Amino acid sequence: MSYVLTAQKRETAGKGAARAIRREGQVPAVIYGDKKDPVSISINPKELWKQLHTGQTFFASTGEIQLGKDKETVICRDVQFHPVTDQPLHADFLRLGKDATVTVEVPVTFINEEKSEGMKRGGVLNVVRHEIEVICPATSIPESIEVDLAGLAVGDSVHISSITLPKGVEPTITDRDFTICTVASPSSGEKAATDEDESDEEATEE
Repeated sequence: MSYVLTAQKRETAGKGAARAIRREGQVPAVIYGDKKDPVSISINPKELWKQLHTGQTFFASTGEIQLGKDKETVICRDVQFHPVTDQPLHADFLRLGKDATVTVEVPVTFINEEKSEGMKRGGVLNVVRHEIEVICPATSIPESIEVDLAGLAVGDSVHISSITLPKGVEPTITDRDFTICTVASPSSGEKAATDEDESDEEATEE
């Protein structure tokens, strides 16, 4: 587990109860899923902020919520923020049962840029996807998906088919071999990135 949040159960739900919780300096939240009744809770905002500051990692990691003597294994699915202050107003946590699978966006990391022939010659790395949405076991969410740039020349592209994903991890897009990145010449780098994005968007709409 990547984190543990301490929470208290709330006996009442609804907008009025949520406002009362916020006045007490807490963040209202709910735990749902796994074919069980939802549980309304309140969380210390400092604890929640600490996890939110990890960025996308928080939404792609499993954790535990401590409720008295009980613990719930969860993954955060949504946090609502105040439009002016950006303070968290409400959080949704999905309860994870045994052998649960989840859909998450995993960040892409790039290695061996110095070993790319195209980039040695002044080529530009155009990143089409900074994250890849995957389905995987909740107990083995990858921290990142690694793309090796070694040997890539100007004009080369890296597609999902060339990436070896961990066991049990599958991309949610299965109807095409989508592009992750390309190595373009300096003069055409911006256009190449735009073309790749538009191509991906068109394919998604279809």
